[in-house]
Amino acid sequence: MKKIQLEILGLSSSQSQSGSFALILGEKGGNRRLPIIIGMFEAQSIAIQIEKISPNRPLTHDLFKSFAEHVHVVILEVVISDLKEGVFYSRIVCSDGATTFDIDARPSDAIAIGLRFGVPIFTVESVLSEAGIILSDLDEAEGDAEDDEEDDEDEDTDSDSPRPSRQPETRDPSGQVSLDELTKMLAQALEKEDYEKAAKIRDELNKRNG
Repeated sequence: MKKIQLEILGLSSSQSQSGSFALILGEKGGNRRLPIIIGMFEAQSIAIQIEKISPNRPLTHDLFKSFAEHVHVVILEVVISDLKEGVFYSRIVCSDGATTFDIDARPSDAIAIGLRFGVPIFTVESVLSEAGIILSDLDEAEGDAEDDEEDDEDEDTDSDSPRPSRQPETRDPSGQVSLDELTKMLAQALEKEDYEKAAKIRDELNKRNG
């Protein structure tokens, strides 16, 4: 199965869940983004390595690196390999010089360890197509939203014309927010860098699209 390389774009603290962070991964050379919600400890471990900060005492992921080096095991790559019921799965690909083997791990742990070994991070198309957010689609949605706002402003400046009442959010007969409105909400969440909200909206869009 073809692997797609990812790069870390940033970390964003959760606005609704205390102690949670959104790790933002981007498709290298592409326009898709993959937000993953992780815990505070893993976020701290990743941030420390990105900023090249040396803690006074080794963290758990530093300990893993030291242990691996002492038993002559190297890390080759990290692969976010699957997504089941909203949970991401990953593999740490290792080698002892004679054989290559995989270790099952949470993506946050796998990435924190992979950063310490300087290895690439990959995913597969099935994960990125299901959970990824496409920037080009969102840019178009943002443009539509801005056009609507400009139209409203133009109408408001004409004193001789009655000001139209603002229409409520478009909803389908079941009472749910429409797909178009969800797409606009997704664009706005990304613009504000509220990646946790964006991930939830993305999941709802995936659910709607079946």
